[in-house]
Amino acid sequence: METNKKILIVDDDIDVINVAEAILKKEGYEVISANGKEEGIEKLRNEKPALAILDVMMTSHYEGFELAQEMIKNPDIKEVPFLFQTSIDILTTTKASVQEMAHEFRKDPNFKDLQVLLVKNVANGSAAIDYKTEDGKSIFFPVGGFLKKPIDPNTLVLEVQRLIGK
Repeated sequence: METNKKILIVDDDIDVINVAEAILKKEGYEVISANGKEEGIEKLRNEKPALAILDVMMTSHYEGFELAQEMIKNPDIKEVPFLFQTSIDILTTTKASVQEMAHEFRKDPNFKDLQVLLVKNVANGSAAIDYKTEDGKSIFFPVGGFLKKPIDPNTLVLEVQRLIGK
């Protein structure tokens, strides 16, 4: 059976989609795209990609996070791993639990007021997001990883291969 090599890119910037698509197609992946959360959910349901690459900020500051939350809650698409493309700084740790690390950063006076914490364990690759909603509620969830903007082609390919294979 052929492995699923379909990747969904959800981003409101067509240039970002075009660059990632060119890199991934060269590596033999099939690429589909969506310009926002609603179209992304529709394509996730209909196209059944092996992986989704999500932008954080689209029509709202947290649209990518909201899309990820819907993916996690939806039994039809919750198995699809996802990466976030972002220009937000990523905080790294070697702690076993990225959630523990996020909680520690929330207590640190230098970081506690940040709306968004992106945390990654450099030892095992686990990653997560902790963000505050507009009403101040803290939401934590694991992610497949992060891609810094502008996208580095080698990092993109390595992260995709790490999550879904060649």
